[in-house]
Amino acid sequence: MDFSEIAVTVAGPRADITLNRPEKLNPLSTTMLNELVSAASYLDTLPTVKVVVVAGNGRAFSAGADLTSFAASGDRGGPAAAGATRAAADAGRRMAEAIEAMNAVTVARLHGHCVGGGVVLAAACDLRVAADETRFAIPEVDLGIPLAWGGIPRLVREIGPARTKEFVMTCRPFDAAEALAVGFVNRVVPAAGLTAAIDELVGQLAAKSALTLTATKRHTNAVTESMVGTARAWNDADSLVTALRDPESRAAGAAYLKRFGRG
Repeated sequence: MDFSEIAVTVAGPRADITLNRPEKLNPLSTTMLNELVSAASYLDTLPTVKVVVVAGNGRAFSAGADLTSFAASGDRGGPAAAGATRAAADAGRRMAEAIEAMNAVTVARLHGHCVGGGVVLAAACDLRVAADETRFAIPEVDLGIPLAWGGIPRLVREIGPARTKEFVMTCRPFDAAEALAVGFVNRVVPAAGLTAAIDELVGQLAAKSALTLTATKRHTNAVTESMVGTARAWNDADSLVTALRDPESRAAGAAYLKRFGRG
């Protein structure tokens, strides 16, 4: 398949999905989110693929949601634009659900910055391996928007409600060591050894039968879904669109961007 913002390769039991806008630190635009959905669907048609590595090209895994692409969807005004804006805001939820629903075991290869929507993408993967220099942040509240895309239930599932509230409401960055301590990542390795660690993990998984890998993944997901349902995130887009029109939220977002020289 041809993609403009991601790269997909397949080699035997392994496939790689690489976010491929390195010059901008791989922001998750509407186009990229839709391409991730298509890639997940495509790889599910290949029964030989047992493991899919999700990575970012360049200096970072992902700088998070590309909010400019969402705003652009509503530039024309009118009812059609309102529908387009909501569809764009909902693209991240569909992406996370598509990645999570894949038959193959998904492994997030994390390095550099993993921000906002990038954290949600990582949380949608089954396993996460981070370089020791990785820095995480969830700045959505500072930007005057809620964490959407099913991010809240996925974080509660992985790290619990108290840590989720702390990281999302305070927006404070955290490093790979803390991500390991709270259970968000499975392993932290030196940056120079990240590729080798991913290759080793993929080799371990690929040596198993596809049936037992998928059965274990499905069983675990069924148990956690009954504890923390991600399906209720269908209306996250409505909260996001509302926040984009709320004066206080927009003022908070503008102040945050000005503080960091991006306003």
